[in-house]
Amino acid sequence: MTQHLYLSLVPEALIASMLSPEEFGSYYAVGTTKKQHGQAMFIELDPAFRNDYFHIEQSLKRCVPHEDGSPKRSVYIATYRVLEHVPMDVFRKLYLVTAYGEVLGLDRSDTLPKLEGELHMYQEIAPVQPLVVSSRGPKRFYEFLTQDPGKSIHLPAICFVELQLGELAKDPEHGARQDLPYQSLHHLRECLVELKSKTVHTKMVNRVQSAEFSYRMIKSGIFVGNTKQLAYFPMPSREELRGEYYRWWRSANM
Repeated sequence: MTQHLYLSLVPEALIASMLSPEEFGSYYAVGTTKKQHGQAMFIELDPAFRNDYFHIEQSLKRCVPHEDGSPKRSVYIATYRVLEHVPMDVFRKLYLVTAYGEVLGLDRSDTLPKLEGELHMYQEIAPVQPLVVSSRGPKRFYEFLTQDPGKSIHLPAICFVELQLGELAKDPEHGARQDLPYQSLHHLRECLVELKSKTVHTKMVNRVQSAEFSYRMIKSGIFVGNTKQLAYFPMPSREELRGEYYRWWRSANM
């Protein structure tokens, strides 16, 4: 049986498994009893990846079939400061898993979205999880967090997603709420208005935000970067999700 390496982003961890990405995603989200469930997000890594920071070889020796021949589902290799020690060049697909175990694989793209000229909201996924708004587009936001180690706010690596703001992206004070599902909308408006009226470029909306979020609110895709490089995994269009990936889309909106 094949051994896989998975970089879990929710929560942050490096895991070895004998399950395929689709099987691992379903197991990771709902377990084996189907009683507990929650969203999951992970990246499949090149199985040849090694780093002295991790005890990968020792862990792979424990990633072997059970006595009855069934595959080993998971062996945790590390759960702390994982993202910063995994280079972007070993990334394969990123997988979004619904709370009900449906798995969607996202390919990496070399073309970043052009989302300048309006306000943005970012849910940070790992290693920290605040919800923030910013006048910076995804690339400039990533650079703000990772490229200057001398700043008071600096991360060696970051995973984040941009969430839709609808009309609030251009008119935070008077824009219609429409179907935005966010709580404390008044507070969100105030934070966005501050970006337009003050010299700050980034404002925290919620410092203790849950890492889980509504997949239907993803604006473009998932961003994963370190001090050297930014990886972008774009979401399929709404038309593709409702057509080609309908089962996943239906599960994501339950």
